[in-house]
Amino acid sequence: MKEFELINRYFTGRGISRRDVDLGIGDDCALVNVPENCQLAITTDTLVEGVHFFADIPPRALGHRIIAVNLSDLAAMGAEPAWISIGLTLPNIDTQWLEEFTDGMHEIAEYYNVQIIGGDTTQGPLTITVCAKGIVPNGKALTRSGAKNGDWIYVTGPLGDSGLAIETRKQGWSIDAEHLKNANERFHFPSPRVAAGQVLRGVATSAIDISDGLLADLSHILKQSSVGAVIHADKVPTSDALNSLSDVELRLKLALAYGDDYELLFTVSDDNKSMLETKLNQYGVEPVCIGQIVNNDGCIELFYNHQAWPFPEAGFEHFS
Repeated sequence: MKEFELINRYFTGRGISRRDVDLGIGDDCALVNVPENCQLAITTDTLVEGVHFFADIPPRALGHRIIAVNLSDLAAMGAEPAWISIGLTLPNIDTQWLEEFTDGMHEIAEYYNVQIIGGDTTQGPLTITVCAKGIVPNGKALTRSGAKNGDWIYVTGPLGDSGLAIETRKQGWSIDAEHLKNANERFHFPSPRVAAGQVLRGVATSAIDISDGLLADLSHILKQSSVGAVIHADKVPTSDALNSLSDVELRLKLALAYGDDYELLFTVSDDNKSMLETKLNQYGVEPVCIGQIVNNDGCIELFYNHQAWPFPEAGFEHFS
């Protein structure tokens, strides 16, 4: 199978067709229409085999995951996802693998009303680059720079399950089969908080998605906003799977510092606190308050059961 045969079979004519796309796959560029009084939000992520995913990850899960992590970035900005371009580097053409991989991509793209409008294919080590574009009303985008002293710090859901899935595989931990299944499901099929991100427009003062670990990603907000934070680690939501670990320090390390959770971390003023919880509950999201912003430039104070708690290792970094 040649390059254009691959594109025609697995991408052209598949998925949804948005009315704001004038020209999609098949030309030198795609042509889209950005609504009046809106800004274009753009994010790009690259996933490399052996760095971001195991070589034996189910291809459908990989297809889902590469879209989900990009939609999570758009969600963190309060953007409505719209279009995606994909750069796909393959060591060889395996038709069964490609069928399952593209099924995973198209399933999540269709669920969030996103059209795949182009990209590139080439041969080499398995690497996938996705550029996702979304729409946000002028001046309404969420950023990392708006947190203020006294704001409350929230997350949209439980943390640490992806770390549990990865480290159980690496370390050979023995955990309940059902717990491991649930942790692997969250790692393989993350759910970007797209609706929550749009609800947070005009309510949250800052936001970021949790990809590199809660503390690492929180530090980006603190740096951009020139503030500090007090975090109560015992308030951080965790799943039954993670709670099955008897080692408290290990649980906190996975929840606070591992990453790959793709929940939203955001701040909200005291005035908007009750409104926020009501709005998100309407979308099945139960936000959890884990701390507060303070005037302590860039510093994080970490507590567990009202006692100072030592910091776990930092979150994920490239080229560390």
